[in-house]
Amino acid sequence: MIELAGINRIFTVGDTKVHALADISLDVKTGEYISIMGPSGSGKSTLLNTIGLLDQPDSGKYLLEDREVTKLNDVEQAQIRRERIGFVFQFFHLVPRLTAAENVELPLVLSGITPTERRKRVGDILGVLGLSERAHHRPDQLSGGQRQRVAIARATVTNPAVLLADEPTGNLDRSSGNDVVSILEELNHQGLTLIMVTHDPELGRRASRRIRMEDGRITRDSLHENA
Repeated sequence: MIELAGINRIFTVGDTKVHALADISLDVKTGEYISIMGPSGSGKSTLLNTIGLLDQPDSGKYLLEDREVTKLNDVEQAQIRRERIGFVFQFFHLVPRLTAAENVELPLVLSGITPTERRKRVGDILGVLGLSERAHHRPDQLSGGQRQRVAIARATVTNPAVLLADEPTGNLDRSSGNDVVSILEELNHQGLTLIMVTHDPELGRRASRRIRMEDGRITRDSLHENA
């Protein structure tokens, strides 16, 4: 489903070149549950952003569902992000002035889905995530766990092929974090490919495949170890 080959990303900091990603090669199969761990500055989020087409590598090849996406223009990449990739972030990134339902509906509006279909999809997913009674509340009227569930609903309402989660529990208490992880894992059990960056060793160990990064390189991959 995802194929990275020889991916490099270099940032210039003053007079120094920093290899955020150094010759990364990675294959991800449909339905996998992967955690990416490592110290701060190891390249975890840069790798996730590259997979999510939020960052462009300086060299290398990236295939998503057998389509090379590194050579697509900005409009084409935006369409793929909108339709095939879901994002969940530590700080939710909800639109403050929109209600929970309107936040979830936003990607459907951008995709040109009809109003009738939008309302059905939004209602269905908010119901599944236990948010029906909070549909008309703004983010500042929701708890942290509820806001993250809204973010998950927004990320998955378009039925993406892969869900990318960057520290999804980092801004939550333990109980709310466990609820969010359970939701993500249930989505994975239903066939959604889940790739999650986390600093939490306990959370990282829950993934069926665990990747360790240091200095922009993959230093450990549990799939290869098990093989």
